[in-house]
Amino acid sequence: MSNEYAVEIDDLVKTFGAFVAVDHVALQVKKGEIFGFLGPNGAGKSTTIRMLCGLLTPTSGRASVNGFDVATQPEEIRKSIGYMSQKFSLYDDLTVEENIDFFTGIYGVPRAQREARKHHVLEMANLAERRRALTRTLSGGWKQRLALGCAILHDPPVLFLDEPTSGVDPIARGAFWGLIHDLSETGHTTFVSTHYMDEAEYCHRLALMYRGKVIALGTPAELKRGLTQHSLMQLDSTDPLETMRALEGVEGVRDVAVFGGGLHVTVDDVAGTSARMRQALAAKRIDIHRLEQIEPSMEDVFVAMVEGEERKAA
Repeated sequence: MSNEYAVEIDDLVKTFGAFVAVDHVALQVKKGEIFGFLGPNGAGKSTTIRMLCGLLTPTSGRASVNGFDVATQPEEIRKSIGYMSQKFSLYDDLTVEENIDFFTGIYGVPRAQREARKHHVLEMANLAERRRALTRTLSGGWKQRLALGCAILHDPPVLFLDEPTSGVDPIARGAFWGLIHDLSETGHTTFVSTHYMDEAEYCHRLALMYRGKVIALGTPAELKRGLTQHSLMQLDSTDPLETMRALEGVEGVRDVAVFGGGLHVTVDDVAGTSARMRQALAAKRIDIHRLEQIEPSMEDVFVAMVEGEERKAA
């Protein structure tokens, strides 16, 4: 296994009876990288992370974390990583400071270093002024900061964050990702799963997972460039459902997907197809509020990839 990588996965499989949860996954994560695992609930992200944390044994294939083998050295892995999930167990009836003190003991932080590590975590997570607050009185965003702080008390080189921003408001999510970037700059490797497509933009590289498989792998910019053989347009109209029906069979229209209150339309060429779209919608008496070319988002990339997989399966 290479010294360059914090995580290496080769042909990893996990089955539960006849169900294949993780289907021959292979990837590598460099040291200091923020690596994103994107996909809908049930895609296999959490199962993969639990194997990498030494909590589940692979059915077949190999994986290593910090040079330790997940199948044969799970104890060594658990000592050398930080782990946080949306169900991370903070103790609501303890204060912020008491939770930190408790987890320094759980993680075996040497007594001589505990005060310094606690101070570091309180400052890093901006929790110093809330150190005596009962944890149950904190908002979701502050609990999340505390959970991350507790996960890094023993200064692990690799962090696994499994859906850490689930159920947290967008402002708190942005602040949380700021903390992850700070950790990356100090050399920590972060492996983070999410079903929020906008969070892909915060990652150095990412894998898109669907039905247990990695269907795309690369930087956000690389994955977006994969869609550039076609153009993407934003279409807002008086009746999105009727608009979708009206665009069926229009020459140059590759795909139409609902996006927010409007539609994202993939087209062969902007000028010619726009004219044909306007003509088709006018014939159905559908008014257009907006029709313009836009840059694809990660959600567009994911929708296109998933539809490609569905077509292959069909």
